[in-house]
Amino acid sequence: MQRPPPGRLVTVTTQGEPFRAFVPKPLPPQPPVEWSPALRRRFDDALVALGRLDAVARLLPNADLMLYGFVRKEAVLSSQIEGTQSSLADLLLYEIDEQPGVPVEDAREVSRCVAAMAHGLQRLRGGFPLSLRLLREMHGVLMEHPRGQGKAPGEFRRSQVWVGGTRPGNAVFVPPPASALAECLDRFERFLHDQPEPTPPLLKAALAHVQFETIHPFLDGNGRIGRLLIVLQLVADGLLHEPLLYPSLFFKQHRALYYELLSAVRTTGDWERWLDFFAEGVTASATQALHTAQALLALVAADRDRIAALGRLAPSALEVHKALQRQPVSTSNALVVATGLVPATVNKALAQLQQHGVVNELTARQRGRVYAYARYVEIINAEFDTPAPAKKARRRTSTR
Repeated sequence: MQRPPPGRLVTVTTQGEPFRAFVPKPLPPQPPVEWSPALRRRFDDALVALGRLDAVARLLPNADLMLYGFVRKEAVLSSQIEGTQSSLADLLLYEIDEQPGVPVEDAREVSRCVAAMAHGLQRLRGGFPLSLRLLREMHGVLMEHPRGQGKAPGEFRRSQVWVGGTRPGNAVFVPPPASALAECLDRFERFLHDQPEPTPPLLKAALAHVQFETIHPFLDGNGRIGRLLIVLQLVADGLLHEPLLYPSLFFKQHRALYYELLSAVRTTGDWERWLDFFAEGVTASATQALHTAQALLALVAADRDRIAALGRLAPSALEVHKALQRQPVSTSNALVVATGLVPATVNKALAQLQQHGVVNELTARQRGRVYAYARYVEIINAEFDTPAPAKKARRRTSTR
Protein backbone atom coordinates (compact mmCIF):
# COMPACT_ATOMS: atom_id res chain seq x y z
CA MET A 1 0.00 0.00 0.00
CA GLN A 2 1.33 3.40 -0.99
CA ARG A 3 2.27 5.82 1.78
CA PRO A 4 -0.17 8.72 2.22
CA PRO A 5 1.08 12.26 1.55
CA PRO A 6 2.63 13.90 4.62
CA GLY A 7 -0.04 16.56 4.97
CA ARG A 8 -3.49 17.74 3.97
CA LEU A 9 -4.95 20.12 1.42
CA VAL A 10 -7.12 22.96 2.71
CA THR A 11 -9.30 25.22 0.63
CA VAL A 12 -8.48 28.92 0.91
CA THR A 13 -10.07 31.87 -0.85
CA THR A 14 -8.09 34.99 -1.75
CA GLN A 15 -9.59 37.88 -3.71
CA GLY A 16 -12.62 35.77 -4.52
CA GLU A 17 -10.63 32.86 -5.99
CA PRO A 18 -10.61 29.52 -4.14
CA PHE A 19 -7.46 27.38 -4.21
CA ARG A 20 -5.93 24.54 -2.24
CA ALA A 21 -2.96 25.00 0.07
CA PHE A 22 -0.84 22.21 1.54
CA VAL A 23 -0.41 21.88 5.31
CA PRO A 24 2.31 19.34 6.23
CA LYS A 25 2.02 16.88 9.07
CA PRO A 26 4.61 17.29 11.84
CA LEU A 27 7.90 15.42 11.68
CA PRO A 28 9.10 12.70 11.93
CA PRO A 29 7.20 11.05 9.05
CA GLN A 30 4.38 8.66 9.81
CA PRO A 31 4.45 5.89 8.79
CA PRO A 32 8.19 5.81 9.39
CA VAL A 33 10.83 5.94 6.68
CA GLU A 34 11.33 2.59 4.96
CA TRP A 35 15.03 1.87 5.46
CA SER A 36 16.18 -0.42 2.67
CA PRO A 37 19.75 -1.81 2.84
CA ALA A 38 20.71 0.51 -0.05
CA LEU A 39 19.38 3.60 1.73
CA ARG A 40 21.18 2.66 4.95
CA ARG A 41 24.43 2.25 3.00
CA ARG A 42 23.87 5.66 1.41
CA PHE A 43 23.53 7.31 4.84
CA ASP A 44 26.52 5.38 6.17
CA ASP A 45 28.62 6.66 3.25
CA ALA A 46 27.48 10.22 3.94
CA LEU A 47 28.39 9.95 7.62
CA VAL A 48 31.84 8.60 6.76
CA ALA A 49 32.41 11.46 4.29
CA LEU A 50 31.32 14.03 6.86
CA GLY A 51 33.58 12.44 9.45
CA ARG A 52 36.59 12.71 7.17
CA LEU A 53 35.84 16.33 6.38
CA ASP A 54 35.37 17.16 10.04
CA ALA A 55 38.63 15.41 10.98
CA VAL A 56 40.53 17.62 8.53
CA ALA A 57 38.74 20.72 9.79
CA ARG A 58 39.70 19.95 13.39
CA LEU A 59 43.38 19.69 12.40
CA LEU A 60 43.49 22.97 10.49
CA PRO A 61 45.91 25.43 12.13
CA ASN A 62 43.81 28.39 10.93
CA ALA A 63 40.34 27.04 10.19
CA ASP A 64 38.86 30.53 10.07
CA LEU A 65 41.11 31.41 7.12
CA MET A 66 39.83 28.53 5.02
CA LEU A 67 36.26 29.06 6.19
CA TYR A 68 36.16 32.38 4.30
CA GLY A 69 36.14 30.73 0.89
CA PHE A 70 33.92 27.78 1.77
CA VAL A 71 31.10 29.88 3.24
CA ARG A 72 31.18 32.19 0.22
CA LYS A 73 31.12 29.22 -2.13
CA GLU A 74 27.91 27.91 -0.55
CA ALA A 75 26.35 31.38 -0.60
CA VAL A 76 27.10 31.88 -4.30
CA LEU A 77 25.81 28.44 -5.26
CA SER A 78 22.64 28.74 -3.19
CA SER A 79 21.93 32.18 -4.64
CA GLN A 80 22.52 30.90 -8.18
CA ILE A 81 19.81 28.29 -7.60
CA GLU A 82 17.47 31.22 -6.97
CA GLY A 83 18.52 32.96 -10.20
CA THR A 84 21.26 35.46 -9.26
CA GLN A 85 24.06 35.73 -11.80
CA SER A 86 26.85 36.63 -9.38
CA SER A 87 29.92 34.39 -9.45
CA LEU A 88 32.46 33.83 -6.69
CA ALA A 89 34.80 36.29 -8.41
CA ASP A 90 32.00 38.88 -8.51
CA LEU A 91 31.40 38.46 -4.79
CA LEU A 92 35.09 38.78 -3.93
CA LEU A 93 35.34 41.97 -6.00
CA TYR A 94 32.16 43.41 -4.46
CA GLU A 95 33.51 42.80 -0.96
CA ILE A 96 36.52 45.04 -1.64
CA ASP A 97 34.35 47.75 -3.23
CA GLU A 98 35.33 46.83 -6.78
CA GLN A 99 32.77 46.71 -9.60
CA PRO A 100 31.78 43.07 -10.24
CA GLY A 101 30.95 41.73 -13.69
CA VAL A 102 27.21 41.49 -12.90
CA PRO A 103 24.74 44.05 -11.54
CA VAL A 104 25.80 45.19 -8.09
CA GLU A 105 22.38 44.15 -6.74
CA ASP A 106 23.15 40.49 -7.50
CA ALA A 107 26.52 40.64 -5.75
CA ARG A 108 24.93 42.44 -2.81
CA GLU A 109 22.31 39.70 -2.44
CA VAL A 110 24.99 37.02 -2.32
CA SER A 111 26.95 39.08 0.20
CA ARG A 112 23.88 39.15 2.46
CA CYS A 113 23.66 35.35 2.20
CA VAL A 114 27.24 35.17 3.50
CA ALA A 115 26.31 37.57 6.30
CA ALA A 116 23.27 35.48 7.23
CA MET A 117 25.39 32.35 7.58
CA ALA A 118 28.00 34.23 9.60
CA HIS A 119 25.30 35.54 11.93
CA GLY A 120 23.87 32.08 12.44
CA LEU A 121 27.29 30.59 13.21
CA GLN A 122 28.17 33.37 15.63
CA ARG A 123 24.91 32.86 17.53
CA LEU A 124 25.35 29.08 17.68
CA ARG A 125 28.89 29.42 18.97
CA GLY A 126 27.63 31.85 21.57
CA GLY A 127 25.32 29.17 22.93
CA PHE A 128 22.10 30.29 21.22
CA PRO A 129 19.97 27.35 20.04
CA LEU A 130 18.99 26.67 16.46
CA SER A 131 15.47 28.01 16.66
CA LEU A 132 12.71 29.99 14.94
CA ARG A 133 14.11 33.16 16.47
CA LEU A 134 17.54 32.49 14.98
CA LEU A 135 16.03 31.77 11.56
CA ARG A 136 14.13 35.07 11.73
CA GLU A 137 17.33 36.89 12.66
CA MET A 138 19.16 35.29 9.72
CA HIS A 139 16.32 36.22 7.40
CA GLY A 140 16.56 39.81 8.57
CA VAL A 141 20.26 39.81 7.69
CA LEU A 142 19.64 38.10 4.33
CA MET A 143 17.01 40.64 3.28
CA GLU A 144 19.06 43.68 4.26
CA HIS A 145 19.37 45.00 0.71
CA PRO A 146 17.13 47.13 -1.57
CA ARG A 147 15.39 44.15 -3.19
CA GLY A 148 14.51 42.72 0.22
CA GLN A 149 12.99 45.80 1.82
CA GLY A 150 9.42 44.93 0.81
CA LYS A 151 9.78 41.28 1.88
CA ALA A 152 9.21 41.69 5.65
CA PRO A 153 12.84 41.07 6.71
CA GLY A 154 13.07 38.99 9.87
CA GLU A 155 9.33 38.35 10.04
CA PHE A 156 7.24 35.31 9.24
CA ARG A 157 4.73 35.99 6.51
CA ARG A 158 1.19 37.12 7.25
CA SER A 159 -0.14 36.48 3.77
CA GLN A 160 -0.35 33.66 1.26
CA VAL A 161 2.60 32.79 -0.97
CA TRP A 162 2.90 30.34 -3.83
CA VAL A 163 5.59 28.73 -5.99
CA GLY A 164 5.33 28.99 -9.78
CA GLY A 165 2.38 30.44 -11.66
CA THR A 166 0.94 33.92 -11.50
CA ARG A 167 -1.46 33.35 -8.60
CA PRO A 168 -2.31 30.58 -6.11
CA GLY A 169 -4.96 29.19 -8.46
CA ASN A 170 -2.42 28.19 -11.13
CA ALA A 171 0.67 27.71 -8.94
CA VAL A 172 2.92 24.66 -8.99
CA PHE A 173 2.81 24.51 -5.19
CA VAL A 174 0.89 26.47 -2.54
CA PRO A 175 2.37 26.38 1.02
CA PRO A 176 0.21 26.55 4.15
CA PRO A 177 -2.07 29.57 4.63
CA ALA A 178 -0.84 32.19 7.08
CA SER A 179 -3.45 31.04 9.59
CA ALA A 180 -1.78 27.61 9.82
CA LEU A 181 1.77 28.94 9.99
CA ALA A 182 2.12 29.27 13.78
CA GLU A 183 1.19 25.65 14.45
CA CYS A 184 3.39 24.33 11.63
CA LEU A 185 6.39 26.32 12.84
CA ASP A 186 5.90 25.41 16.49
CA ARG A 187 5.97 21.71 15.62
CA PHE A 188 8.94 22.29 13.30
CA GLU A 189 10.94 23.91 16.11
CA ARG A 190 10.06 21.07 18.45
CA PHE A 191 11.45 18.62 15.88
CA LEU A 192 14.69 20.63 15.64
CA HIS A 193 14.98 20.26 19.42
CA ASP A 194 14.41 16.46 19.29
CA GLN A 195 10.85 16.57 20.51
CA PRO A 196 8.85 14.39 20.83
CA GLU A 197 11.76 12.01 20.14
CA PRO A 198 15.44 12.25 19.15
CA THR A 199 16.30 12.03 15.46
CA PRO A 200 19.82 11.21 14.16
CA PRO A 201 21.43 14.50 13.06
CA LEU A 202 21.92 13.71 9.34
CA LEU A 203 18.38 12.38 9.01
CA LYS A 204 17.11 15.41 10.92
CA ALA A 205 18.86 17.77 8.49
CA ALA A 206 17.34 15.95 5.50
CA LEU A 207 13.81 15.95 6.90
CA ALA A 208 13.98 19.50 8.25
CA HIS A 209 15.05 20.94 4.89
CA VAL A 210 11.97 19.54 3.14
CA GLN A 211 9.67 20.63 5.96
CA PHE A 212 11.06 24.16 5.99
CA GLU A 213 10.70 24.52 2.22
CA THR A 214 7.17 23.13 2.44
CA ILE A 215 6.11 25.53 5.20
CA HIS A 216 7.74 28.41 3.27
CA PRO A 217 7.52 30.74 6.30
CA PHE A 218 8.93 33.92 4.70
CA LEU A 219 7.74 36.09 1.84
CA ASP A 220 11.10 35.59 0.13
CA GLY A 221 14.47 33.93 0.78
CA ASN A 222 13.06 30.55 1.87
CA GLY A 223 15.32 28.53 -0.42
CA ARG A 224 18.51 30.23 0.75
CA ILE A 225 17.61 30.06 4.45
CA GLY A 226 16.49 26.46 4.01
CA ARG A 227 19.82 25.45 2.49
CA LEU A 228 21.80 27.35 5.12
CA LEU A 229 19.74 25.44 7.68
CA ILE A 230 21.25 22.15 6.48
CA VAL A 231 24.80 23.17 7.36
CA LEU A 232 23.79 24.97 10.57
CA GLN A 233 21.89 21.88 11.73
CA LEU A 234 24.95 19.68 11.18
CA VAL A 235 27.11 22.15 13.11
CA ALA A 236 24.56 22.53 15.92
CA ASP A 237 24.26 18.75 16.31
CA GLY A 238 28.01 18.17 16.27
CA LEU A 239 28.51 16.38 12.95
CA LEU A 240 30.62 19.28 11.69
CA HIS A 241 32.96 21.44 13.75
CA GLU A 242 33.33 23.95 10.92
CA PRO A 243 30.75 24.61 8.14
CA LEU A 244 33.06 23.58 5.29
CA LEU A 245 30.23 21.75 3.48
CA TYR A 246 28.60 23.30 0.41
CA PRO A 247 25.60 21.06 -0.49
CA SER A 248 24.18 23.66 -2.88
CA LEU A 249 26.75 22.57 -5.48
CA PHE A 250 25.04 19.17 -5.78
CA PHE A 251 21.56 20.72 -5.66
CA LYS A 252 22.49 23.20 -8.39
CA GLN A 253 24.02 20.51 -10.59
CA HIS A 254 20.80 18.48 -10.26
CA ARG A 255 18.35 21.33 -9.79
CA ALA A 256 15.42 19.78 -11.71
CA LEU A 257 15.67 16.54 -9.75
CA TYR A 258 16.10 18.47 -6.49
CA TYR A 259 12.77 20.24 -7.01
CA GLU A 260 11.10 17.08 -8.35
CA LEU A 261 11.95 15.13 -5.21
CA LEU A 262 10.82 17.91 -2.89
CA SER A 263 7.51 17.86 -4.74
CA ALA A 264 7.27 14.04 -4.59
CA VAL A 265 7.42 14.12 -0.80
CA ARG A 266 4.44 16.48 -0.71
CA THR A 267 2.35 14.66 -3.31
CA THR A 268 3.09 10.98 -2.67
CA GLY A 269 4.90 10.90 0.67
CA ASP A 270 7.99 9.48 -0.98
CA TRP A 271 10.61 10.36 1.63
CA GLU A 272 12.91 7.52 0.58
CA ARG A 273 13.88 8.90 -2.84
CA TRP A 274 14.54 12.31 -1.29
CA LEU A 275 16.66 10.81 1.49
CA ASP A 276 18.67 8.78 -1.05
CA PHE A 277 19.31 11.94 -3.10
CA PHE A 278 20.13 14.02 -0.02
CA ALA A 279 22.61 11.50 1.36
CA GLU A 280 24.27 11.16 -2.05
CA GLY A 281 24.54 14.95 -2.21
CA VAL A 282 26.10 15.17 1.26
CA THR A 283 28.59 12.43 0.34
CA ALA A 284 29.55 14.18 -2.90
CA SER A 285 29.72 17.62 -1.27
CA ALA A 286 31.78 16.43 1.70
CA THR A 287 34.17 14.54 -0.56
CA GLN A 288 34.59 17.58 -2.82
CA ALA A 289 35.08 19.86 0.18
CA LEU A 290 37.70 17.49 1.59
CA HIS A 291 39.64 17.47 -1.69
CA THR A 292 39.41 21.26 -1.88
CA ALA A 293 40.63 21.64 1.70
CA GLN A 294 43.55 19.28 1.09
CA ALA A 295 44.51 21.10 -2.12
CA LEU A 296 44.42 24.46 -0.34
CA LEU A 297 46.50 23.15 2.55
CA ALA A 298 49.11 21.78 0.14
CA LEU A 299 49.20 25.05 -1.80
CA VAL A 300 49.53 27.21 1.30
CA ALA A 301 52.29 25.01 2.74
CA ALA A 302 54.28 25.04 -0.52
CA ASP A 303 53.93 28.80 -0.91
CA ARG A 304 54.83 29.38 2.73
CA ASP A 305 58.07 27.44 2.23
CA ARG A 306 58.91 29.48 -0.87
CA ILE A 307 58.20 32.75 0.92
CA ALA A 308 60.27 31.74 3.95
CA ALA A 309 63.31 31.66 1.66
CA LEU A 310 62.97 35.33 0.71
CA GLY A 311 65.37 36.56 3.38
CA ARG A 312 64.65 39.77 5.30
CA LEU A 313 61.35 40.32 3.45
CA ALA A 314 60.06 36.91 4.47
CA PRO A 315 58.28 37.92 7.74
CA SER A 316 56.22 40.69 6.11
CA ALA A 317 55.55 38.61 3.00
CA LEU A 318 54.31 35.77 5.22
CA GLU A 319 51.91 38.16 6.96
CA VAL A 320 50.54 39.31 3.60
CA HIS A 321 50.29 35.67 2.48
CA LYS A 322 48.30 34.82 5.61
CA ALA A 323 45.94 37.77 5.04
CA LEU A 324 45.38 36.64 1.44
CA GLN A 325 44.20 33.26 2.69
CA ARG A 326 41.36 35.04 4.47
CA GLN A 327 40.59 37.35 1.54
CA PRO A 328 42.23 35.98 -1.62
CA VAL A 329 41.19 38.98 -3.73
CA SER A 330 42.30 42.17 -2.03
CA THR A 331 43.89 45.59 -2.37
CA SER A 332 47.11 46.87 -0.87
CA ASN A 333 45.10 49.20 1.38
CA ALA A 334 43.00 46.32 2.67
CA LEU A 335 46.14 44.29 3.30
CA VAL A 336 47.62 47.17 5.29
CA VAL A 337 44.58 47.02 7.57
CA ALA A 338 44.62 43.22 7.76
CA THR A 339 48.33 42.89 8.56
CA GLY A 340 49.05 46.05 10.53
CA LEU A 341 52.08 46.68 8.32
CA VAL A 342 52.88 50.06 6.80
CA PRO A 343 51.92 50.60 3.11
CA ALA A 344 55.51 50.61 1.85
CA THR A 345 56.19 47.22 3.47
CA VAL A 346 52.96 45.71 2.09
CA ASN A 347 53.75 46.96 -1.41
CA LYS A 348 57.27 45.51 -1.28
CA ALA A 349 55.87 42.20 -0.07
CA LEU A 350 53.28 42.17 -2.85
CA ALA A 351 55.98 42.89 -5.44
CA GLN A 352 57.96 39.90 -4.17
CA LEU A 353 54.90 37.64 -4.10
CA GLN A 354 54.02 38.70 -7.62
CA GLN A 355 57.57 38.08 -8.81
CA HIS A 356 57.47 34.55 -7.37
CA GLY A 357 54.08 33.77 -8.91
CA VAL A 358 52.08 33.70 -5.67
CA VAL A 359 49.83 36.68 -6.48
CA ASN A 360 48.62 38.33 -9.67
CA GLU A 361 47.87 42.03 -10.08
CA LEU A 362 44.47 42.28 -11.79
CA THR A 363 43.91 45.95 -12.57
CA ALA A 364 47.06 47.36 -14.21
CA ARG A 365 46.54 50.81 -12.69
CA GLN A 366 48.66 53.11 -10.58
CA ARG A 367 46.39 53.36 -7.54
CA GLY A 368 43.92 51.02 -5.87
CA ARG A 369 45.44 47.96 -7.47
CA VAL A 370 43.63 44.66 -6.95
CA TYR A 371 45.67 41.55 -6.21
CA ALA A 372 44.58 37.92 -6.28
CA TYR A 373 46.05 34.86 -4.64
CA ALA A 374 45.41 33.32 -8.03
CA ARG A 375 45.96 29.61 -7.47
CA TYR A 376 44.02 29.75 -4.20
CA VAL A 377 41.03 31.28 -5.99
CA GLU A 378 41.31 28.73 -8.80
CA ILE A 379 41.08 25.84 -6.34
CA ILE A 380 38.03 27.29 -4.57
CA ASN A 381 36.41 28.14 -7.90
CA ALA A 382 37.19 24.88 -9.72
CA GLU A 383 33.88 23.08 -9.21
CA PHE A 384 31.78 26.01 -10.43
CA ASP A 385 32.87 25.16 -13.96
CA THR A 386 32.66 21.37 -13.65
CA PRO A 387 29.44 19.96 -15.15
CA ALA A 388 27.88 17.08 -13.27
CA PRO A 389 26.62 13.94 -15.01
CA ALA A 390 22.89 13.94 -15.62
CA LYS A 391 20.91 12.18 -12.93
CA LYS A 392 17.53 10.58 -13.18
CA ALA A 393 15.13 10.11 -10.33
CA ARG A 394 15.48 6.65 -8.84
CA ARG A 395 12.33 4.61 -8.77
CA ARG A 396 11.41 2.88 -5.56
CA THR A 397 11.28 -0.91 -5.80
CA SER A 398 8.76 -1.25 -2.99
CA THR A 399 5.97 0.81 -1.48
CA ARG A 400 3.89 0.69 1.63
